[in-house]
Amino acid sequence: MYSFNLLVSCPWNVHREARHEVIRLLRGIGDRNPEVGQTAAKGILGVNTSLDSHIAVREIRECCLADPSILRFTLKWVPIDLWTNSDLISLKEGASKLKEMIKPGERWRITVEKRRYTAMHKLEIIKEIASLVDEKVDLRNPDKILRIEIIGKNAGISVLHPADVLSAAKPF
Repeated sequence: MYSFNLLVSCPWNVHREARHEVIRLLRGIGDRNPEVGQTAAKGILGVNTSLDSHIAVREIRECCLADPSILRFTLKWVPIDLWTNSDLISLKEGASKLKEMIKPGERWRITVEKRRYTAMHKLEIIKEIASLVDEKVDLRNPDKILRIEIIGKNAGISVLHPADVLSAAKPF
């Protein structure tokens, strides 16, 4: 089972450069010794930061606003709140542990990303998990995102504000 609190994607051919970029950026915002490891999915780095991963991504976003060129090798930064197995029962248990982070009246959505996983279709997972949260769904402008990152037999689950995910493909 992974223990990373952050997943960072990069192109397959720049793994080493992306690793150095992650370390440099996290050190720049105060993590003295970030650890970057491999996952079972090519192009996905697992990161352990001593910082709150949600706050770290927001701070790196602020750095990008000041200098958009700082992201040269990494594509997406996603905080992870907990890890579980990728079977449906474990996914539901994990989501149940985090669903209280979606407060009454908040609009939300589910995002599922799958890598090296063929057991279920995204829509099957979404249907099962959505029944756990009794708040209004908003696919376009949610207050919170229940994000499930499946990598083979492991799944990272998070409840995120939209600003907690940093994507080089989207404006900062």
